[in-house]
This record gives sequence, C-alpha cells and structure tokens, in this order.
Amino acid sequence: MKRFIEGEDRSQSTLLPECLDDYVADDNPVRVIEVFVNELDLGELGFDGAEPQATGRPAYHPATLLKIYLYGYLNRLQSSRRLERETQRNLELIWLTGRLTPDFKTIADFRKDNGAAIRRVCREFIVLCRNLNVFSEAIVAIDGSKFKAVNNRDKNFTDRKLQARMEQVEESAGRYLAELDRADREPAAVGEGRVSRLKEKIANLKQQMKHLNQIGEQMQTTTDHQVSLTDPDARSMATSGRGTGIVGYNVQTAVDTQHHLIVAHDVTNRGHDRQQLSPMAQQASQAIGHERLTALADRGYFNGEQIRECEQSGIATLVPKPLTSNSKAAGLFDKRDFVYIPERNEYRCPAGERAVWRYASVENGLTLHKVLVLGLCAMQTESAMHHRH
Repeated sequence: MKRFIEGEDRSQSTLLPECLDDYVADDNPVRVIEVFVNELDLGELGFDGAEPQATGRPAYHPATLLKIYLYGYLNRLQSSRRLERETQRNLELIWLTGRLTPDFKTIADFRKDNGAAIRRVCREFIVLCRNLNVFSEAIVAIDGSKFKAVNNRDKNFTDRKLQARMEQVEESAGRYLAELDRADREPAAVGEGRVSRLKEKIANLKQQMKHLNQIGEQMQTTTDHQVSLTDPDARSMATSGRGTGIVGYNVQTAVDTQHHLIVAHDVTNRGHDRQQLSPMAQQASQAIGHERLTALADRGYFNGEQIRECEQSGIATLVPKPLTSNSKAAGLFDKRDFVYIPERNEYRCPAGERAVWRYASVENGLTLHKVLVLGLCAMQTESAMHHRH
C-alpha cells in the first residue's frame, strides 16, 4: 500500500509500552469527572457502600460507579448494558475506571438505589459552578418535555375513555345475547359448542363491566379524574403531534443560556406548563444564588398569576402572549394593533388616535378595561378593546 498513511503492525512489540494515561489528552472531559468525583465525600452524600464491610466479597467503590454514570450522562449513554460494553472497549472509560468492568446489573442497581445521593451530587456540581462564577449572566430558559411512563395507554382511563370502553362492552354483550336468543328460537342454527362459548364470553364481559365500574368509582376520588393501573402517578398528556398523546410525565428543566447547564429540574404529572413558570424560576434562582434572574419561556407558560409571582420574587420573565383572539379572522383589529402608553395609561389606535380608559368590569375573576378612541378615526369611529390583567 504505497503512498498511504499506514498503521502500526499489531504484532509489533515495544521495549517501553505506552501507559494508559497517554491515551487520554490533558483537556479530555473525563479528567474533570475524575477530579470532581474524587473530591466528593460520598459517605456524607448518602451513597450505599461508601464504607466497606469487614467480611464478604469486596464490592465496587461507589466512586467508580458514579464516574461511569456521569460519563454515560455526558455522552448520552442511558442503557446500563451499553455502559457495560463501553467499559470493556472505550479507552476513556477504561482510563476512568482503571480497567474495571462492572456488569450491567451492578450499574442499574447503583442508579436505582442511590437516586437521592445522585441528586445531591448534582447540587454539589451547581455549587461548584456558582463558586466558579459560571452563572454570572443569571439568564435561564425554562421548558418542559413529555417522558413516556411504563403505563400502557390501554391501562390509563379518563372519563371519556371509560365511557367509550363501557359502551364497547355493552355493545358486545348485546350482540352475544342476541345470538343466544337466536339459538333458543332456532336450535339447529347454532351448535351447542357455540352456545357454551357465548355464555363464557358474556360472563367475561360482566367481569369487565364490574372492573370498569370499580375504576369509575376510583376515578371520582382523584382531582383530575384519571386512573393509571400500572404507574399510578402517570397521566395522559397531549403531545405536539395532532391526535397523538402519551401516558407519562412532564419533566421541567431550567437551563443556563450561556453554558447550557441544567440548573434546576422537576417532574410533574400535569399535561400543561401554565402553572410551572414561577416554581421553576424560583428553583433556578435559588440554585444559581442570584437575587435578580431573567427567565425565558415559550407561550405555553403564559399565566398572569405566575408572572406576577415571579415579579414579586425579583425575577424578570420574558414570555410571549398566546394569540387567542379571533378578531383578525373576522376582519377586525385585535390587541396587537393598539400600542400602550404607560405614562398616560392610554392606547394609540392603528389610525394614530388616542384610546382612553372609560370603565372597568370584573368577569370570571378577570378585570376588563374598556377604552374609547377619541376624535373621528379614519378607520373606525369607535373602537372597543379589552385589556386583561
């Protein structure tokens, strides 16, 4: 193979073999994991096995398993089986663990048994970032993601789904009963074996209906009228796809906009984000230790009460307002066409005329302000709009 870059002969021996440390560059992120974990007091953080037993088979030190877990998090390796394979072939993990290769069950059990301790490690990392002044800009972006639970959609019940399931059972029972009536009228038309199977099916449908009635009673005791049989905390949620949905959780995260680090997170079973702005913004403010914080979020977080709570806590929010008005479709002006002038507490209409406050009323807990355009407007002689707050 002339004129090509050639690799080394695999069978070539060397007098002084390269050490494992030579394969990991000085700026490799695994060195940060190594230093960070070695500085933690794992016993104080609550990790099981931080102090070894005097007898029995020696176990893996929690620091080794924590390094594997953090490496998987940084490199999007969630599966414990994949992490086991990587410890056997990945030079970075081989360096990080010192050639230790825990099996997947050990890695999975470590995550399962040390959830609270791992969360404390995350807090320690946030504290380290604060000490390094990483969050100097004090700007976070808040968003939610729908995570699927182990609960199947058929094992989740809402009022509408329960009613539809009951109607299906009643329809099937009626069809089977009609066939039994036919067997009574025309014994030759339906065999004896078929009749016995029909009776078994009707008995099964009665049991299903009894079970559905029990679910309905249980549903009345819940605040959101939902019941999940496999994972009781999971809830049915709509997703971005039209006509689609999952049974799962709404995971909220607040991310530092400068370094894209997660500073706060929470898990809720509410399918929308309208009540999550203030709790997540306050968690992020406490995590980064800034008295003044700016929180960014999408339209799904727009809620007047939540924005007011943030303002009272010293948190500035930038949330676009949802477009709920049908005025544009009807050929009329909507609120976006009127410019508010706070110094005079009035609006400027699309024609440039002044729109002054007339009176206020309260409807459904909201204060509605009605304004009147002064003068003869070239576009509209009188323009009324409602400003909600």
